[in-house]
Amino acid sequence: MDLKVGTVLTLEQEITEKEEKFHCKIVEIKDNIVYIDYPKSSLTKKTAFLVDGSEYYGTFISEGNVSFAFKTKVIGRKMGTIPTIMLSLPEQEEIMKIQRREFVRVQTSIDVAIEYNNEYFQFVTEDISAGGLLIRLKSDVPFNEGEIVPLTIVLPFANGDMRYVRTNAEVIRIFERDTIRLASLQLVETDEVDKQYIVRFCFERQLMIRKKESSPILKSPIS
Repeated sequence: MDLKVGTVLTLEQEITEKEEKFHCKIVEIKDNIVYIDYPKSSLTKKTAFLVDGSEYYGTFISEGNVSFAFKTKVIGRKMGTIPTIMLSLPEQEEIMKIQRREFVRVQTSIDVAIEYNNEYFQFVTEDISAGGLLIRLKSDVPFNEGEIVPLTIVLPFANGDMRYVRTNAEVIRIFERDTIRLASLQLVETDEVDKQYIVRFCFERQLMIRKKESSPILKSPIS
């Protein structure tokens, strides 16, 4: 992970109606704080004002052409030869290596409802990304491969917020794996804001999984 002085950083707010990004450079890194020059908006091309306490997703590309992402917060500003904005720097394990952000796939169980012939069928996901999802089938389903079905995805975020994403999906494949019957769905015509919600949810779940994997296992003392 090559987060260092001179690295170009892109900041995006958690969820916004407009696809605005802020581009800046890292001026200094010290005591878990990243100092950046004043960023410019991708929409207005003008210098942007970032409010203290506002949260962002920061992304950057390393010298090895690998993309990384992390959650950060504006914690203040510092006046000097170059005025800078101070961002919180998370622990190393909270900086995630990513490929194409919009299609990061994460294994997790969330509720999904599919509407078919005016009936609703409830399912649980095996995994999900902003491009599609894999759902578990308890029994035979009325829909077939190649059909487009309306569905509602329930996204529970760590802060307690709940988002309901309503979109359409094409049934790509229905199959069995390890005695479990599954259906692979590809999202179609998904609203860009809803797609952002799925991306954020997947990132959040990846971070949660990373934290669990890195947590020390507490062992009971041997008597």
